[in-house]
Amino acid sequence: MIRKLRIKLVVAAMLSLLAVLAAILGIAGALNYRTIVRDAEQKLQILADNGGRFPEDMRGKGFREFSPDMPFESRYFIVTTSEDNTVQSVNTGRIASINEEQAEKYAKTVIGSGKTAGFLDTYRYMVYTNADGTKQICFLACHRELESFHNFLIYSILVSIVGSVAVLILLIIASQRIVKPVADSYEKQKRFITDAGHELKTPLTIISADTEVLEMDFGESEWLDDIRSQTERLAELTNNLVFLARMEEQPQMEKVEFSLSEAAEEAAEDFLGVARMQGKTLEASVEPDLRMFGDQKTIRRLMAIFLDNAVKYADENGRIQLTLDKQRSQLRLQIYNTTEHISRESLEHLFDRFYRTDQSRNSQTGGYGLGLSIAAAIVAAHNGKISATTDDENSLRITVTFPV
Repeated sequence: MIRKLRIKLVVAAMLSLLAVLAAILGIAGALNYRTIVRDAEQKLQILADNGGRFPEDMRGKGFREFSPDMPFESRYFIVTTSEDNTVQSVNTGRIASINEEQAEKYAKTVIGSGKTAGFLDTYRYMVYTNADGTKQICFLACHRELESFHNFLIYSILVSIVGSVAVLILLIIASQRIVKPVADSYEKQKRFITDAGHELKTPLTIISADTEVLEMDFGESEWLDDIRSQTERLAELTNNLVFLARMEEQPQMEKVEFSLSEAAEEAAEDFLGVARMQGKTLEASVEPDLRMFGDQKTIRRLMAIFLDNAVKYADENGRIQLTLDKQRSQLRLQIYNTTEHISRESLEHLFDRFYRTDQSRNSQTGGYGLGLSIAAAIVAAHNGKISATTDDENSLRITVTFPV
C-alpha cells in the first residue's frame, strides 16, 4: 500500500509538472511563431504598398517596429502574373539563393493552391492584385527566423526533459520522507490489529471453555447461548482482522499451480444447497482446464466470500451466477447476483473495511463488512484486479482478473 502511495504521489507530481511545461512551451512557441508570421506579413504588406520594394528611408513613416536596416537585411523575390495566371516577369534581384526558374515553380505552386498568403518551404508569400489586373506574388525569406524558432523549440524540449528527469529523481528521494509518517502510522495500525488479535484469542478461548463448563454444571440457558454466540462472533471478527492485516502485508504465500476451474466448480457446488434453501437460483459457467499460479487455499476462500456475499444479499427468488473464463492473457472470474438498488457511491466504497450498503441488515445477514475487504486483499496479493459494477439498477457484478 505504501509503495503504491509513493508511486501515485510521484506520478501525480510528474504529470502536473509535464502538463505545466507543455503549456508553457506551447504558449511560448505559439507566441514566437505568431510574431514571426506577423512581422513577415507586415514586411510583405510594405512591399505590396510600395510597388514591390521597401521605402528608401524607413524612419518617420510609421515603421517604428522595424530597424532602418531592415530593407537591406530582408531577402525576397517577386513574380508577376497576368489575369490568366501566366508568368510575365520574375524579379530575383534581392535574393541570391533563388533563380528565375525556381521562382516560377514557387509561383505556380502558390497559384495551384489557390491561397493568397502562407508559408511555402521557408518563404512567407502574399498575393496581391494590381490596378491593371495583374497579380504579384511576393516571397519573403524567413530562413533565419524559422531556424531560430526551431532551435528554441528543440533546446526548450531538451532542457525540459533534463529538468523533468532531475525533478523525478528528487521526487523519488523526497517521496520516501513525505510518506514516512503515513507508513509509520499504517505499520502501527497493522501491528496493533495483529497483536490485539493474538491477545484476544486467549481470553476468547477461555470464555468459550468456561461457557461449556457452566453449561455442564447448570444446564443450557439463553444467557449461556448468548455468551457462546457473541464469543464466536468476536472470534470470527478477530480472525478476519488478523487475516486481513497479514494479507495486506503481502506475505510470502505458498503459491503453486492448481486448477482454478476445479476450485470454482467446487465452490459453486458448496453453495448450491444454501441458495436452494433460500429459494434462490445459483448457476455456474466455468471454462474447463483453466489453471493459475497462486495460493490455492486463499483463492478458494476468495470464491467462498463472493458466493456467500451473493447468496446473502440476493433478493427474494434472486439469481446468482458464477462465471470463469479466459480473456486473452487474463483469467476472469465474475460473480453476478440480483439485489436491491446499489448507488454509485456505495460501489466506490464496496471494498472498504466495515462498509455495508445497508447498515440495517446487520442483524439479518450477520457479518461485519470485512468479507469484500479480505477478497480485495487476496486479489492484490495475487497481482490481480477487482471491480464492482451494476448491469442495471437491481444487480451487482464483481469482476476479478488474474494475470496468466
